Amino acid sequence: MTRRLLIVHGGHPGGRTEKLRTAVTSGIRDSGGDLEVRERRALDAHADDLLWAEAVILGTPEHFGYMSGALKDFFDRTFYACENRTAGLPWGLFISAGNDGTGTRSAVERIVAGYRWKSVTEPVIVVGAPDAVALERCRELGATLAAGLAAGIF
Repeated sequence: MTRRLLIVHGGHPGGRTEKLRTAVTSGIRDSGGDLEVRERRALDAHADDLLWAEAVILGTPEHFGYMSGALKDFFDRTFYACENRTAGLPWGLFISAGNDGTGTRSAVERIVAGYRWKSVTEPVIVVGAPDAVALERCRELGATLAAGLAAGIF
């Protein structure tokens, strides 16, 4: 049975968050699971995408110690349409940080708690330019969520 995984991400094309997203997607692809993956820029993602998904990975740059405005906009546009309809959705997070990413992490986790999603992996926070270790951590994030979803673990 094909499972459905959604990636919603902020950031600019060619930027640091995009590099992390590419690594996450690579990990998903390499997991070998029977998955349909839908990638959406946060400004282009809608409630229909969340209602379609069986798991979600969020990605954002850190802007002034907070998530990107695009990801916050996604939450604002989808919360009431999805309220009580996506509870238990497995999710993961990656952050491209210029500071330390903790404010961004906290803000995303606070909003996601309102959706009542289930965190299934530790967030990946990358401070500064992504190196090989950071990209590998993002591949592992994608692979972990993909493999767990495909295996029916979550």
